[in-house]
Amino acid sequence: MNYEMICLRDKIGEFLCELAKEDDRIYVIDSDLAKSTKTLEFQKKYPERFVETGIAEASAMSIAAGLASEGQIPFYVNFAIFVAGTAWTQLRQAAYANLNVKMIGTYSGMDNGKDGASHHANEDLALVRSIPNVKVLVPSNVKEMKEAMKIAIAYNGPVYIRVARDIVPNVEFKTDSKIGEAKIVEDCGNDFAIIYEGTSAKVAYESFDKLKEKGYNGKLINIFSVKPIDVNLINMISDTVKIIVTVENHSVIGGLGGAIAEILAKKSNHAPVAFVGVEDVFTESGTPTEVKEKYGLSVDNIIKKII
Repeated sequence: MNYEMICLRDKIGEFLCELAKEDDRIYVIDSDLAKSTKTLEFQKKYPERFVETGIAEASAMSIAAGLASEGQIPFYVNFAIFVAGTAWTQLRQAAYANLNVKMIGTYSGMDNGKDGASHHANEDLALVRSIPNVKVLVPSNVKEMKEAMKIAIAYNGPVYIRVARDIVPNVEFKTDSKIGEAKIVEDCGNDFAIIYEGTSAKVAYESFDKLKEKGYNGKLINIFSVKPIDVNLINMISDTVKIIVTVENHSVIGGLGGAIAEILAKKSNHAPVAFVGVEDVFTESGTPTEVKEKYGLSVDNIIKKII
């Protein structure tokens, strides 16, 4: 496949400004990372709707909950480790009240390579998808990212959007994204299925291409909506392919692989499943590429699992 590479994080501020122009209920809450998350663009254009809390993530989430209770649409934008981890209790309380809070977690998984384990969000999907009422979306390209934000605005309730800081292939899908639906990106046969979440798109695409070169013909499945997840498609795939490999920039515990396993555990027969992601360890500092390679998120590891 031919594709350009892009950093989705770089589009956050631009898209929020576009959407805020159409809807004056949209606010952005920041915790001293507007330059890194690109919400600085929103602050400059809509300063009256930008709330800077400083390094006070729990308070930021509480402010978002307060704005939502007053009929506004707040987007709390921060590193995924802080949105899903540091402010987890406040997020849970907001979800308990089913408040209209939107969250964008970037620098997800091992994307923030140099800052090491303290800033690697390898547990955010597990933390957030375990909370009732919260929808979890993971865009894999620019079109999906804007769609995710529009879906979040239209949906009345808490939504968590996981946005890659590392580069991903900007492959634009023809059909629009919807909550609860996955997409078959490529379908060349039934030897295997690679099922990936958006922030791991690069390694998934590269692995699929390498496998085709080796004579293996399979399917490439994009999971845009982690919660709710496309149960029907996953069940159908598990009945037709020889092996399923889940690929995630996240721990293999409780994330995409866990979600797939929860579905297939209810079936008496299905294709075997292998998981590619971070094992039960803390990762370390390095470039995102180096760290991902060391901790298993690599083309070689995916091919090895399938073969």
